[in-house]
Amino acid sequence: MKPGYKQTEVGVIPQDWAVRTLQQLTDCLDNLRVPLNESQRLKRQGDIPYCGANGVLDYIDEFVIDDDIILIAEDGGYFDEYPTRPIAYRMRGKCWVNNHAHILRAKCGVDQGFVYYSLVHKNILRFLASGTRAKLNRSELNKIETPLPPTKAEQEAIAEALGDADALIESLEQLIAKKRHLKQGAMQELLTGEKRLPGFEVKPGCKQIDVGVIPEDWEVDRLGGLLASAPTYGINAPAIPYDSRYPTYLRITDISEDGRFIDESKASVKHPFATSYMLSEGDLVFARTGASVGKSYQYDGRDGELAFAGFLIQVRPDAKKLMPAYLKYFAQSSLYWNWVRVNSMRSGQPGINGREYASLPIPFPPTKAEQEAITTILSDMDTEIAALEAKMAKARQVKQGMMQELLTGKTRLV
Repeated sequence: MKPGYKQTEVGVIPQDWAVRTLQQLTDCLDNLRVPLNESQRLKRQGDIPYCGANGVLDYIDEFVIDDDIILIAEDGGYFDEYPTRPIAYRMRGKCWVNNHAHILRAKCGVDQGFVYYSLVHKNILRFLASGTRAKLNRSELNKIETPLPPTKAEQEAIAEALGDADALIESLEQLIAKKRHLKQGAMQELLTGEKRLPGFEVKPGCKQIDVGVIPEDWEVDRLGGLLASAPTYGINAPAIPYDSRYPTYLRITDISEDGRFIDESKASVKHPFATSYMLSEGDLVFARTGASVGKSYQYDGRDGELAFAGFLIQVRPDAKKLMPAYLKYFAQSSLYWNWVRVNSMRSGQPGINGREYASLPIPFPPTKAEQEAITTILSDMDTEIAALEAKMAKARQVKQGMMQELLTGKTRLV
């Protein structure tokens, strides 16, 4: 152990730091909680946040508290996901709190921001009451311990540094959201011919098709007529823990909402015919059932060899007729998702089969050059968004490291 540090029940901390419980650090204001059901809230719509276990649930017309408070779930919290999801959040100003969150306010001489950052990603699993739904009783809440710097000035310095890290992350989140919104607008304009790129002749007139209005000189065909082969269903086989000896399994859950492969929890498939279901460059897959119906992914060789699962349908565009990347972006557009909503309706679980996907109308420019120009614009936007996402992921890693250093006193700011 380094000189000047000591071992405590919460780990190694500086000699001049103390260990304090939440009961010693905060006042609990649970007496201010007032639950409202959905029908009651509907009658009281306004601009005051109505807060629950994990954040703002609604906006109503009155407040029960006007202060700087910390809210931590009593039940229904992200307790077992504490490394990546917050178990507490902070509200400043007017709000209404229901009975699923404890309300905390730092005592005099204790910095509110420091208490918040001490809690937001804390492992408190041992304080939870077991049962069908994990619950943090007030008596156990009071017992939660945290290291505490000796002066409020040091607490404030730590909170300020972490607040600056949060501000950077929030600004990147807002910028990414703006860029995604711009991309959606660009897809709406470019994939319908509403806006033509420089160098491509604009002919007068337009025509109505199943998914919208397109220029008179554009073509439209069913997806089945633009494929090199018929749509193919994936392999029906169970996933196994990831094993490099076997193909990586591509399931619906491995595809992000914006059509990328998620490799954090990837699995493998062990089946004698798995190699018959490997994706190739240019292939796309579509989810055919459940809440994720319509979700799509274009195979990228950088994701490694992938065998696609039974709830996915593979299509292989004929590149002479339709660029795979053009289909990829069309499958992210509002035109496509409007078609999915209409065609996935079932008496039970939503679904679209291979024959129905083959009937999807695709509008496209009359020349391959214009298709390429459109996909280049959208691909450049994707590249910019991906760079910002990488920057945000790095900022989150840096913040995580800062919390490890600052909240334990390994690095001192004052």
